[in-house]
Amino acid sequence: MARSSVVFRRLSLATVMALALTAALLAGISQASVPPTPTGWTLQWSDDFNGPAGSLPSSNNWIFDLGHGYPGGPNNWGTGEIQRYTNDPANVSLDGNGNLRITPLRDSAGNWTSARIETRRADFRAPEGGILRIEGRIRMPDVTGEAALGYWPAFWALGSPYRGDYWNWPGIGEFDIMENVNGLNTVWGVLHCGVNPGGPCNETNGIGASRPCPGSSCQSAFHTYRFEWDRSVSPNQLRWYVDDQLYHTVYETQIGEYWDDMTSHAGYFILLNVAIGGGFPDGVAGFTTPTAATVPGRSMLVDYVAVWTSNGGGSTPTTPPPGGQSAYSIIQAEDFAQQHGVDTEACSEGGLNLGWIANGDWALYRRIDFGSTPARQFQARVASGAPEGISGLVEVRLDSLTNPPVGSFAIANTGGWQSWRTVPANISEITGVHDVYLTFTSGQPADFVNVNWFTFTH
Repeated sequence: MARSSVVFRRLSLATVMALALTAALLAGISQASVPPTPTGWTLQWSDDFNGPAGSLPSSNNWIFDLGHGYPGGPNNWGTGEIQRYTNDPANVSLDGNGNLRITPLRDSAGNWTSARIETRRADFRAPEGGILRIEGRIRMPDVTGEAALGYWPAFWALGSPYRGDYWNWPGIGEFDIMENVNGLNTVWGVLHCGVNPGGPCNETNGIGASRPCPGSSCQSAFHTYRFEWDRSVSPNQLRWYVDDQLYHTVYETQIGEYWDDMTSHAGYFILLNVAIGGGFPDGVAGFTTPTAATVPGRSMLVDYVAVWTSNGGGSTPTTPPPGGQSAYSIIQAEDFAQQHGVDTEACSEGGLNLGWIANGDWALYRRIDFGSTPARQFQARVASGAPEGISGLVEVRLDSLTNPPVGSFAIANTGGWQSWRTVPANISEITGVHDVYLTFTSGQPADFVNVNWFTFTH
């Protein structure tokens, strides 16, 4: 100890400061703790996963789900995923740097193992007149392309009545705070509710939205994923965020009579897992996953999970003020508030575009201001690589998906999915501030259009 002290005293002040700064930066990257409680909120529960490398997460906080399903519940966890869940530290353990590591592995016979844990507490709910906030800082498995086929990391919550029953889904509610499949740079936020199939949540798909992770990709960096259940506003809201950016909202009025089924029970428990294969990755890929190209051993890292509540007023308002974005500006198609069925991709004209658009898909843009002089025309920048005989309509609806279109135009192959053209359409005269829906209708199920941007003219 004496010798170390002498050596330390010989270091220059600049060296000492540099070492201290490096240590601080490393701590901020790999050993970040639960952030300070925001003003107006109360911390209800948290885990920052500090502990020795190779140790299991706290049994005081977490339950390990094992095998291929709950005892007496649906096989393969009801989703078709193929892995066997274990409590083996090789699949689930702390990494010694303040993170939980969940790692899917494949043995020489081709059998997959992984891990799924859920909180012991199952009473997380929004207080009357207040807000529930569930948040985690997570890095998705760092794997993309064919090597990622079948990977399905998730951070989510299930209604407490599911414990011990296992056949009352989706009525008890499911909040998917972060889902990702096949290594895509996309976060999905999804609500499951009501009845299966169909119902207000369009089961088994749910009511979902997706977007790319801001800045660095979901796989290459940590991002913060947050869900809020807000009982301080009328109608009540469910909201999804990534890095504080709101990208999905569901309103109580959308769910109707089933809202009470998922909100009147004791509350929710939180889950973290990495599945392999199943309905979601298979559906996005268009074939069965995983494949021979899928690479095992890529971990999801979880820095912290925390739950806060507010008695109201603790959340940023989600509705822009009157006179939001001008209808006469260029409205980027990827800047939707909600969507169904579409995804985003890099656009040859810069930025992103909406893609994979087919019959029944839609995107919502809130509080578009048309002013007092009527808009009479709609223009959209579109492209299509649809096969011969495949076409459809790009439609504009105001304020509700069930309202009739105020205008539309037909589109077929333009020479490729990045061969852009601007197509105009006459519309009914519009004034004032409206929520604008782009809806897409086709007589065939195939994708028929991409959209880069749209605008309105007088």
